[in-house]
Amino acid sequence: MIAELVAAVGPLWHGRHQARLESRPRKRAVGAGAKHLLVFVDRLLATLVHLRHGATHDVPACWFDVDRSTITRAIGEVRLLLAERGCTVAVGVRLRTLAEVIDHLRASGQTGIIDGTEIRVRRPAAGHKDRDRFISGKNKQDAVKAMVLTDATGRLLFCSPARPASCADITHARQSGLVKHLADGPFVEILADVGYQGLGAQTGGQVVTPPHRKFKKNPPDWYEEIYERQRKAHSSRRIRVEHGIAHLKNWRALARHHGRREHMSDTIQAVAGLLSHPQAATLGPGQPQ
Repeated sequence: MIAELVAAVGPLWHGRHQARLESRPRKRAVGAGAKHLLVFVDRLLATLVHLRHGATHDVPACWFDVDRSTITRAIGEVRLLLAERGCTVAVGVRLRTLAEVIDHLRASGQTGIIDGTEIRVRRPAAGHKDRDRFISGKNKQDAVKAMVLTDATGRLLFCSPARPASCADITHARQSGLVKHLADGPFVEILADVGYQGLGAQTGGQVVTPPHRKFKKNPPDWYEEIYERQRKAHSSRRIRVEHGIAHLKNWRALARHHGRREHMSDTIQAVAGLLSHPQAATLGPGQPQ
């Protein structure tokens, strides 16, 4: 996989680096001057170690015998390139936007599963104007939230940019354009939890959520039995998205993020893209994860 990443991402990095050199006013020829102490392969390895194991930038700086700022700059460049690659669904086929994911589900006739996940982050400094926006109403902790979409087998198809955790799941889905993308085109089934109740009416029943409880007080026994059976049937169908989120959280950079919050979107999308590649290689159509 490392060789494939080098072949796919390396030319992009070299192209952007060359364009950046040519865009600035220069007094010497392009390519002259000091050379990189850190080649691209080492930059890629430092980024992967940071994402997978949550190692601070000082650790790879010590390994490669360069300054910490060099590692910080390298990780920032490579992480952005990894995030832009999207999620792999087949050889040579990658999905980068939510619209592409919906089109893929329609073309393949698969069911999508959607859910939100929260990642703890450092609390903004005192006096920061948006300090309270990152407090999760669910966990009462400072966090950011991302929307994850998988297929019925749990393969990652899409991770949205991160938003402050105070944003509700249904609001996050609307702002990401889910309702708009489902409005145009054939029917596609999207399973969701109670946090998305209300989207079913807006999407013509394409977003399926658990059944509403009709009796809030003193429900008859026959209704409780039917309600529990329907709720468990829905839960057993959408459990695969929880497995996909669990695989994401195995990467230490997403277990708890200690870096800058503005880098969180690139981090989660880069990890999703890296994780989707082996999933596409090992999981066949309809094969459980």
